[in-house]
Amino acid sequence: MKKAIVTGAGGFIGRALTAELLAHGVEVVALDLAGIGLAKKLPNSDGLHIVECNLSRLLSLSEVEREPLAGADVFYHLGWAGSAGDARADYTVQLQNVQWSLDAVNLAKQVGCARFVGAGSIMEKESGFVGNAQGARPGVAYIYGTAKLATHCMTKPLTAQLGIDHVWAMITNAYGAGESSPRFINATIRKILAGEPLEFTAGTQNYDFVYVTDVAKAFRLLGEAGKPFCQYTLGSGGVKPLREFIEDLGRTLAPDWPLHFGNVPYTGVNLPPEEFAIDDLVRDTGWAAEVSFVEGVRMTYDWIKESA
Repeated sequence: MKKAIVTGAGGFIGRALTAELLAHGVEVVALDLAGIGLAKKLPNSDGLHIVECNLSRLLSLSEVEREPLAGADVFYHLGWAGSAGDARADYTVQLQNVQWSLDAVNLAKQVGCARFVGAGSIMEKESGFVGNAQGARPGVAYIYGTAKLATHCMTKPLTAQLGIDHVWAMITNAYGAGESSPRFINATIRKILAGEPLEFTAGTQNYDFVYVTDVAKAFRLLGEAGKPFCQYTLGSGGVKPLREFIEDLGRTLAPDWPLHFGNVPYTGVNLPPEEFAIDDLVRDTGWAAEVSFVEGVRMTYDWIKESA
């Protein structure tokens, strides 16, 4: 891989992936929204090219905007509106994401990319379980998970039709320094810093967390060595009940702070541990997580505290 296109390059994982690719000598074309100060969010490098573009405009780029995209080997599609918070339940936004992802595949074909690497979610698996479970009443956040699943299922045949390799990464739960969205680890650390009560579900559901730099490394390796038309679960490989992760976080960051389990209702599904297996990722790419959960939450805590 000599040159890659990254949509959502200004986002949490997009910034880490862009830095990872540049550090390994890969030229990067970074696509993201205008007006977000993309150049300031990314490394200063001669190998970086910035194209300010809303996802809705992927297929209407001007010739000048398309010029930097020529010659790219891999198209990483990380751009996604409403990936956290209340917007996960906005079906209008989530359906638009599906359309924009198909547009991204078509753009990849138009500019000559040989491989499309998509960013999925473990919630795809959960959505499949709850969608087919009799009597299940899933929470509205599964609208997001279902959109990811639809994107996975629709981009795959489109890439096959267009003659592009399709590689899909289903991220368990990414976290780390640099994240500003209200996702679980980030939100919990901010509650600790604000002195707010720490209330959770019973925490019996299986979870896995993976640090953002490890996620970026995995995406780079999938672009290089992922098998065509294969999907990969991207986690640390250390799946266990959520409560155990929370207790590790508490001992590390707030050992004297009480943790209240069972105060928050849980409306999701508990995936069996085998659904978090990363054997395929390790076998095909040689990837291994480098940042432990305790180390990762400490770095995340320090970043949030310093940036407050």
